[in-house]
Amino acid sequence: MTKKNIIKSAAGLLTVLSLTFTGCSNFLDTNDNPNKTTDADPSLVVPSAQAAIAQVVGCQFQIYGGIWNQYWTQNFGNSQYKSVEQYLVQGSSFDRPWQTLYADAMTDLQLVINKAGEERYRQYAAISLLLKAYDLQLLTDAFGDVPLKDALKGESEGNLAPHYDTQAEVYDSIFAMIDRAKGWIEPGSEFVPGSEDLIFQGDMEKWEQFANTLKLRAYIRLSYVNEAKAKAGVAALQASGATFLTTTAQIDYVSTGGNNNPLYAELFALGQYRQVRASNTLLLQMNAKSDPRVPAYFQTTTGGVIKGMAQGSYDTNPNGASTPTVIFGADPLTETAALAPVKFISSYEALFLQAEAVARGWMTGNALALFQQAIQDNFDTYEVAPGAYITTQVAAFPVAGTVEQKVKAIIEQKYYALALSQNFESWSEWRRTHYPDFFVTSKVSSLPAGVYPRRFLYPNTELTRNPNFPGAKIVTDKVWWDAKP
Repeated sequence: MTKKNIIKSAAGLLTVLSLTFTGCSNFLDTNDNPNKTTDADPSLVVPSAQAAIAQVVGCQFQIYGGIWNQYWTQNFGNSQYKSVEQYLVQGSSFDRPWQTLYADAMTDLQLVINKAGEERYRQYAAISLLLKAYDLQLLTDAFGDVPLKDALKGESEGNLAPHYDTQAEVYDSIFAMIDRAKGWIEPGSEFVPGSEDLIFQGDMEKWEQFANTLKLRAYIRLSYVNEAKAKAGVAALQASGATFLTTTAQIDYVSTGGNNNPLYAELFALGQYRQVRASNTLLLQMNAKSDPRVPAYFQTTTGGVIKGMAQGSYDTNPNGASTPTVIFGADPLTETAALAPVKFISSYEALFLQAEAVARGWMTGNALALFQQAIQDNFDTYEVAPGAYITTQVAAFPVAGTVEQKVKAIIEQKYYALALSQNFESWSEWRRTHYPDFFVTSKVSSLPAGVYPRRFLYPNTELTRNPNFPGAKIVTDKVWWDAKP
């Protein structure tokens, strides 16, 4: 099936889902208790859960990650994300993504997981368990300790106040879920999904690669908090013969029937303002390296040039700056931006992860070759001719340097590759490694110079409704794995 036909066949499903998801803050609220749902057709539930996760990854987490990772900044004359630029966020800002990842996505996924004992539903259950692991990593990376064991116990089980589990426990559960899901995967099964699987259209070999790549990502996240566990886990993964993603796990969108990229839908609903513009933090670094991807990332201004703004200069820079190109969904004035995909894990991210694992000595292989392949794959994704860029970056790679020097080179290139499409993941990598090290203090920062946000805040709904809530946090409190000195 061609990509074009896949998108067409998924359009009907996305049309149904768009009745529920119309942007990242404009949802239709209902009084239905999702915990009362006891049976549903997995062919409808799986795409609904996938779309729910994509709403968060592609909108709320994308916006915060983009600003806090200094890819883009609030536009002059607009005000939607001023508080984000100032790092003055409230718990209520995270009520919706928390609800979406738990009540919408995870509850639906568990309904399908519970059907794993039936052969006709086992491949749906495998996909759902992998997405539950992905969902949990999003939650714990964003918020820290989160409900896990009690997460889906609702009114019927007498628990409306779930206890929180530590991040270490959540990560252990993520690894266990991935292993369990891999045991269910049967690529030759006659019961594999079709186009209702919005990510891989039922290609279970790709789902197995997704499982391995997610596991590699999770182990590497532990690199500074539990190196021994991370090293052993990565080594075991390679010893098992694991293969990793060579295609990007993403959801594609269409321009009809409200089946739009969630960030585009959000900005369109906010009055079609180009709220975010190029941050000088990213743009100046790319220009200094003569990076040919700049025109693929940002549009030219009315003067025919690509310009950036200093982070947080929305009240002092009236001269205009470049909008991200339509391939990232951040331009509500251009209809083709509605087609921008939401990327769960990219093929080049998988290569960067492998490069770091080899550089750390946790996997065998050639770190330099993987580093080069990752950059090339990103250029190929955006159909950009690299010119001398990749050759220059490969020549500068510290082959004889320390592990930390190699990691720095890898993560800095990963920062450019994930820019504007995987903002939250890239911000998580900055929190883990402290690279890149060229961030600047926002001109409107409420924090001291050189101090940046390290987490999302727990939602107000938890503070007001859950007596087992572990206590309020502030944006500078580090999550568990953010342990590098």
